[in-house]
Amino acid sequence: MSGYEELSRRRFHRNRDRAMVAGVCAGLADYFGFNLRATRFLAFVSLLMAMPVTLLVYFATVFLVPAAPDPAQYPNYDEAFRKAVRSDPGQTLSDVKRRFRSLESRLARLERYVTSSRFNLDQEFRKL
Repeated sequence: MSGYEELSRRRFHRNRDRAMVAGVCAGLADYFGFNLRATRFLAFVSLLMAMPVTLLVYFATVFLVPAAPDPAQYPNYDEAFRKAVRSDPGQTLSDVKRRFRSLESRLARLERYVTSSRFNLDQEFRKL
């Protein structure tokens, strides 16, 4: 499965690695690209303002939302890239385009060298 297909099928999961209680706030912060401290602060304020509703929603989320799969199962898992795509997709896309342009220019220089007479001359000197 490619990284694009995996990103387009992203789902909300509880994050047990960064959890304080059950990982609901960490999962929300990961899914939406929010700051984890701000998410926890908003959850605390919500708890103070409407305790029964907040507790009901929190525990329903704990029981209904699965925990995040282990990243070790996915060898090509790049958390920094996924977080960047979620928080600022336009900037991430322009960074990827810039990197590909750089790689394309390096490849063009390599092709010019390999197809030049200088490459053949260097190969002959190596054979001596």
